Amino acid sequence: MFAVTATQTDPDNPLAGLTLGEHPDPKAPDGWTTVSVKAAALNHHDLWTLKGVGIRQDRLPIVLGCDAAGVDEEGNEVIVHSVIGQGADETLDPKRSLLSEVHDGTFAEKVAVPRRNLVPKPSALSFEEAACLPTAWLTAYRMLFDKAGLQPGSTVLVQGAGGGVATAVIALGRAGGFRVWATSRSEEKRQRALELGADQVFEPGARLPERVDAVMETVGQATWDHSLKSLRPGGRIVVSGATSGAVPPADLNRVFFLQLSVVGSTMGTRDQLGRLAVFLEQTGVRPLIDRSMPMAEAREGFAAMHEGELFGKVVFTL
Repeated sequence: MFAVTATQTDPDNPLAGLTLGEHPDPKAPDGWTTVSVKAAALNHHDLWTLKGVGIRQDRLPIVLGCDAAGVDEEGNEVIVHSVIGQGADETLDPKRSLLSEVHDGTFAEKVAVPRRNLVPKPSALSFEEAACLPTAWLTAYRMLFDKAGLQPGSTVLVQGAGGGVATAVIALGRAGGFRVWATSRSEEKRQRALELGADQVFEPGARLPERVDAVMETVGQATWDHSLKSLRPGGRIVVSGATSGAVPPADLNRVFFLQLSVVGSTMGTRDQLGRLAVFLEQTGVRPLIDRSMPMAEAREGFAAMHEGELFGKVVFTL
């Protein structure tokens, strides 16, 4: 079958190990099944794998990709939940992994997954839209509706509008009844954030009209100080990533004095993925897709993510 694989890692030139071509068909062990992939979405996780982050060298070559939507062996249209783990919340299983870490991922004609990882795809969602949900949109959903502790009407600051999680937070926040503010270095991305549903947009580090109830933090080192200064007393920062660096300044005095809380968040559970799909079906909210292209042209999508030239998701189709 055709697949997009990581054959080597290089922190300075990650695309050097990106290989497109033939790969053995997946074999499904007991309790697993195979899905014919119709669409798969690109995440920073895939780029980090090519840089050598979170992958053992003895796992190479490995098929990249966490997210997919497709058709199972019984002909059902499904969304693939990529967390391989046990328990009611598989994301908390110490032995959990994501597709493309231990097992081949979704950037292929077929992918093998545990049967419990399949979620029905609502007919209202296209395969391309559904493929965006399992990582970025599910992470955003859990950040907003599980970890942030918000009430309708609360003000949320989204740092770094443009990435997959950030654009998802803006769209979901608007649909969830929150007042959404967003930052970006790019004037174009700030304008697009307004079009997506943000109430106000700001340059990074700008003084806000008032302090916010929660900050959705995916940038890290470059925005951390601003995130702390922007929170009201008792507010909460929800962190799901650090694309600009993972060593933020530690202003513990501010955290203790204002009783701020910092909460880590990761991808949601299979059940939350199902609820997210229904939420989108009912509200009409749809994932923002920056570009969709045949999987055979995946190198172009990886290059765009590596260069930071995205607003929304990259989707590969088969």
